[in-house]
Amino acid sequence: MKITTVTQPSDDDFEVLKAGLNGFNEGITGVVHREKVSAFVKDENNQTVGGILGEIKWGWLYVEGLWMSAEIRSRGFGSRLLSHLEGYACAQGIMRYRLETTSFQALAFYQKQGYVIFGELDDMPPNHTSYFLKKQVST
Repeated sequence: MKITTVTQPSDDDFEVLKAGLNGFNEGITGVVHREKVSAFVKDENNQTVGGILGEIKWGWLYVEGLWMSAEIRSRGFGSRLLSHLEGYACAQGIMRYRLETTSFQALAFYQKQGYVIFGELDDMPPNHTSYFLKKQVST
């Protein structure tokens, strides 16, 4: 056997690792409900000008990213998209949400939406801080 470093792994190799890791995890936690979820803001030409990406897994909604184009920032779309995705998760029985943001992104925005910091990673990226936030709602 040998160990090799690959900078561009093949999709097949990547899938083998994912399947192995998922199989190991599910052997301990049981079958995991996974669901990719997203919502988008479209302009009058049906072009995407903003959106939110997330994944439901292990009873949590993980917000992978939220982006608004410059022309629609500060117009409430971010709050509405986040609320929309949280509402979808809540309808699925998911009441816990988590995300990561950085010091140059949207920390204050997420805190205003009820998220609280549970961890920090200094100098990630260099000269900035990454923040890990969570929110739990009740029925």
